[in-house]
Amino acid sequence: MSGAALGIEIVVVFFLALFLLHRYGDFRKQQRMVLFGTLLAWYLCFLIVFILPLDVSTTIYKQCKIDHEEHATVPTVNPPSSNHTTTNSSVAPTKSSPKLCYKPWSYIPDGIMPVFWRVVYWTSQCLTWLLLPFMQSYARSGGFSITGKIKTALIENAIYYGTYLLIFGSLLIYVAVHPNWHLSWYELQTIGITAANTWGLFLLVLLLGYGLVEIPRSYWNSSRHQHLLIKTYFKASKLMTEKADAEENLEDVMEEVRKVSECIKYNHPLRKFIDTILRKCPVDYQEKMGRNMDDYEDFDDKQNTYPSERSLVKLHKQVIYAVQRHNRTRVQWQILLQQAIHLEDVAKNETSSSHQFVHSFPSSGPVSWFNRYVYSPTAEWYWECLLKCWFYRLLSVVLTLFSVAVVWSECTFFSTRPVLSLFAVFIQLAERDYNYLYIEMACFITIFFLCTCVYSTVFRIRVFNYYYLASHHQTDAYSLQFSGMLFCRLTPPLCLNFLGLIHMDSAISHQLKEQTAYTSIMGSMRVLSFIANGFYIYYPMLIVILCIATYFSLGTRCLNLLGFPQFLGDSEMTSDLIDEGKELIRREKRKRQRVEDGENRRREWKERYGNQREDLAARNRSSHEMKETSYSDTVNSSSNRQAKYSRSGSRVERDHMELLQDAEPLDFSAETLADDPLDAEPGRHAGGRYLSMSSSRSRIFDDV
Repeated sequence: MSGAALGIEIVVVFFLALFLLHRYGDFRKQQRMVLFGTLLAWYLCFLIVFILPLDVSTTIYKQCKIDHEEHATVPTVNPPSSNHTTTNSSVAPTKSSPKLCYKPWSYIPDGIMPVFWRVVYWTSQCLTWLLLPFMQSYARSGGFSITGKIKTALIENAIYYGTYLLIFGSLLIYVAVHPNWHLSWYELQTIGITAANTWGLFLLVLLLGYGLVEIPRSYWNSSRHQHLLIKTYFKASKLMTEKADAEENLEDVMEEVRKVSECIKYNHPLRKFIDTILRKCPVDYQEKMGRNMDDYEDFDDKQNTYPSERSLVKLHKQVIYAVQRHNRTRVQWQILLQQAIHLEDVAKNETSSSHQFVHSFPSSGPVSWFNRYVYSPTAEWYWECLLKCWFYRLLSVVLTLFSVAVVWSECTFFSTRPVLSLFAVFIQLAERDYNYLYIEMACFITIFFLCTCVYSTVFRIRVFNYYYLASHHQTDAYSLQFSGMLFCRLTPPLCLNFLGLIHMDSAISHQLKEQTAYTSIMGSMRVLSFIANGFYIYYPMLIVILCIATYFSLGTRCLNLLGFPQFLGDSEMTSDLIDEGKELIRREKRKRQRVEDGENRRREWKERYGNQREDLAARNRSSHEMKETSYSDTVNSSSNRQAKYSRSGSRVERDHMELLQDAEPLDFSAETLADDPLDAEPGRHAGGRYLSMSSSRSRIFDDV
């Protein structure tokens, strides 16, 4: 079991990252390079979070072995005897022997973790500072070739990379000129790691302060059905405005594409770029432009003015953005509409005395085994109307306690005597008994809660329309890669902060203890003492102010004052948007109800007259078979009489007789018989129709 735990977690984390990427990305439409870069960034960050508890338990085991070796080297001191008499108590040692060290079930052999952390850390840093910014510009570029996209990406990142090189070169020259500083490569590497972690810690505290308050509050609000329904109305109003804006933007871009497509004809050198742009447009727009385009007209360079390749690149970029935004708002509107209808159903079923959950628009598909025997309408009513709200309230209380413990520990983790950090107290209590399973579970739950607060904020924030993570495969390439950059920059300082909370980082706790393999590759922060003893200790205390600001929704109120509508209960604008959203949901429900009523009427009509139509078709087939049988008997009898009273015919006549006997109406269509049962008069035989005689006139010129 020495390396089995590490291997299992590596595989599990990979599938977790793949699942999240499948939820937010689109494997069929997005570029393979974008998907691979995002998957690798997410995978490495999740890997650090899941493997770090194993590193902690292995480090505690190594510290136990060191304590045993030190105890074995200390000589025992015997107290002086009186009157040369020796007693049994005189040989007792002055230091009690420690408990035996048991190897943890997830123990990782020496030499594996340092190499593992070095590969993971430096790969993630290369992704976040070098590759992902370049891939962002490459994916967002509107170039028509790989060379053009690479050129655009290099130009856009020239300032980005040049700033880093200028800062690093200036610091390197200053260190080389300063007479008292003689830094080695290891110390320069530590300075670079410290600078990256400082930037990440600055952003980490901001996101963590928001998540520690917002996550428990969101679950508490989810238990309030009326509040959740009102907020859904508010979201519907905002989303409809965004959807209308996206449709209008798409119309404008498609109009510009149409003008360019009509200007550049089939034999123009830039026509291949137009075809590439048209393939990115929606299908209905492609058909419309194809009907209106006359490709048989030659172009004339002297009479017309044609767009340049650079303008076509810009137009291509606008088309990609407009189509992706339109598809995203359309899918989000359908999802939000389904949520609003479900919440209205919950509000109606809460007063139901039958304890049976009734949907306004039940599913037309077959009932699954799970919904029939496990999640029945009765079980659904108890869960949706009774148990779900209490479960969310209990979960909110538990998460609130975790948030309070994190805030307290962030403000007191620098104190080692006495130990005030709650997470350090829990780990030290388990360390006395060497309960490695408890240590790993406590570390995993703590760091998982911290990552949830930080990562959920990354998934929730939205920077206008440039960065927005939307589920159901609606996230664009730029947002996916930007999230990968944020994860790679936030995860290392988050892990260092966690190790400081449990007093496993000597740079903060100032204790002579065995270091984890993770902190060993980070280097000694004492190279920059003002960061190790100042910024890393006192800056996390700012989380208290951020939590208070989030609790009173100061950021939301500021955005509302700046003209960005936010959900506030005491705002007149919020009330107007709620009323507008309620009317939009009511309108969509009426539209869906009309569609469902039409489907039901067609189904009833088919069930009522379908059997009559089938019986009528069966009678027609039987009558036709009787006619064919009597006709073949007549032919056979005539042929027999002819063979009896005359000499046998020629070979051609025999072939004609065989053809008459085997003849069948191959093009007879019984399905086209009696389309309307009211057209068939009672008592009159309705004969079959032949396809060769009943083809519609509209199909005469189909092949022209």
